[in-house]
Amino acid sequence: MRRLACASILFAALLATGCASQPTSAKRDARDPFERVNRASFAFNDTLDRAILKPTAKGYRAVAPQFLETGVSNFFDNLDTPKTLVNDLLQAKFKPALHDTGRLLLNTTIGLGGLFDPASAAGLDRNEEDFGQTLGKWGVPAGPYLMIPFVGPSTVRDGCGEIPDEFTDPRHYVERDKVRFGILFVNLLDSRARQLSLEDTLNSAYDKYGFIRNAYLQRREYLVTDGEVPEESLEDPEAGQ
Repeated sequence: MRRLACASILFAALLATGCASQPTSAKRDARDPFERVNRASFAFNDTLDRAILKPTAKGYRAVAPQFLETGVSNFFDNLDTPKTLVNDLLQAKFKPALHDTGRLLLNTTIGLGGLFDPASAAGLDRNEEDFGQTLGKWGVPAGPYLMIPFVGPSTVRDGCGEIPDEFTDPRHYVERDKVRFGILFVNLLDSRARQLSLEDTLNSAYDKYGFIRNAYLQRREYLVTDGEVPEESLEDPEAGQ
């Protein structure tokens, strides 16, 4: 999946640079210089989602018992912990690194490979770190916003961060294609099912594309700064990028 994401990022960036004319609105968002291409990619992704992903996720939610859904979500959260741990260290966050090491060990052993989450019950809450955040931590700017076909919202910095993150993902080392793609499919299904609760909020937005863009960029800034977001960044959508 990350290989597809990286290839799509490069394609989208080249296409936007070479072909996109810029929106003529005086209020064009400076963080989104490729808005016209991004909106076309968003329309494609949204059509694909409504035709395939959303109905499949609803069917999964309808037939799967709650304990199974929770176990699947816990399993994939646990698979992401090595990525978080590596990026803790790269950001010199040594106390969180110890925290996440304990979480990984506890959930992988007592939690039966991550199906259960005894670590959260023990006070070791889940952290979220990736190489895009690491780059941001050390001063690399986010760069232009990109809506990647088949993948979703990103930035040039976050997209490039997917490349090293690939090697911290245990799924990368699964040699059998059928198993690897099976895990990928279940992960995608789980991710989409988790987002079903946001449907009412998204559908009520005046500009769904703009809502998703702003929410993504604000969340990424929040994660990079560990919650220390300047107040003006929340008020002015063009600040802080």
